[in-house]
Amino acid sequence: MTSESFEIFLVAPPGMEAVLADEARALGFAAPEPVAGGVTVQGGWPDVWRANLELRGATRVLARIGGFMAFHLAQLDKRARKFPWADVLRSDVPARVEVTSRKSKVYHAGAATQRIERAIAEEAGVTISAEARVCVKVRIDDNRVTVSLDTSGESLHRRGHKEAVGKAPLRETMAALFLRHCGFDGREPVLDPMCGSGTFVIEAAEHAAGLAPGRSRRFAFEDLATFDAGAWQAMRNRGLAVDHGVTLYGYDRNAGAIRSAQANAERAGVADATRFACQPVSALTRPEGPAGLVMVNPPYGGRIGDKKALYPLYAALGEVLAQGFSGWRVGLVTSEAGLAKATGLPFLPPGPPVAHGGLKVRVHRTEPLP
Repeated sequence: MTSESFEIFLVAPPGMEAVLADEARALGFAAPEPVAGGVTVQGGWPDVWRANLELRGATRVLARIGGFMAFHLAQLDKRARKFPWADVLRSDVPARVEVTSRKSKVYHAGAATQRIERAIAEEAGVTISAEARVCVKVRIDDNRVTVSLDTSGESLHRRGHKEAVGKAPLRETMAALFLRHCGFDGREPVLDPMCGSGTFVIEAAEHAAGLAPGRSRRFAFEDLATFDAGAWQAMRNRGLAVDHGVTLYGYDRNAGAIRSAQANAERAGVADATRFACQPVSALTRPEGPAGLVMVNPPYGGRIGDKKALYPLYAALGEVLAQGFSGWRVGLVTSEAGLAKATGLPFLPPGPPVAHGGLKVRVHRTEPLP
């Protein structure tokens, strides 16, 4: 089973599919194709493991293990019973089933779920449990039944080594995609003047150090019949890349946030590459050494603070960067185009809208500042 190739679906935040496809391409995955809601690549089970381990921007990894046509429930029942569930599911590990149906004659998702659960239980001897870590996802679209396994388990933004978060945390997967969208490749300094619990800084530091994002956690694929513990251990031990030796900087006026960021960097194993300090935007100065990327996710009034009060903050940030950061690029995440404009910085057309905490945010980027 480990040698055969199938479609692997990498889930992405809508709007960031092309950026995730770029990351998959850079990591050598076969035929990355951005589609609505994610990226398809081709590969076998080792590629599934590696996608979970190494991709910084994927939300989860689905293995599309097969499919068939079904025009009514009796046909779905019959064909589900012939599906080779025992090739991938273990009889000693419970599973749960999630079904979605659209534009199909089998339109009742609940009835379809019952038929598939029964087939898995009776044909492969697998216990069905609503709390199971292993999830079989079945999509019925225009009478085509596609069977996938969620190989991640918990969302991949849960890296396994970050505990302290701020008030409106940016998910690690999204931070990684925004960094890539702004041209970060692990070889330049990154500075976040409002770093909160340190997400941008720590993501950038891990990338620069060649640390796999999934190195500290467990995955659902470890409970599948296709899992090879020895091959997986060898893959985890290989590491990703060399250390590019860059320094990453995080500042915040909140002392508690800085303590959290330092603790998170320690747990992630990047404390030596990061510099955190408690200071306001007005005290920001350019670090020694080469120019890099200023990456910032300031408050934007959707949930934290009053929007009107934020215009002076954005203006102050823009002024400090324009005056002291010649040669540096800026990436700014906000839901409010007006706030971005208040910086006075020469932004390129903004990136696509991306859902974050009930809002639509965009990345505003500059070329190197004059």
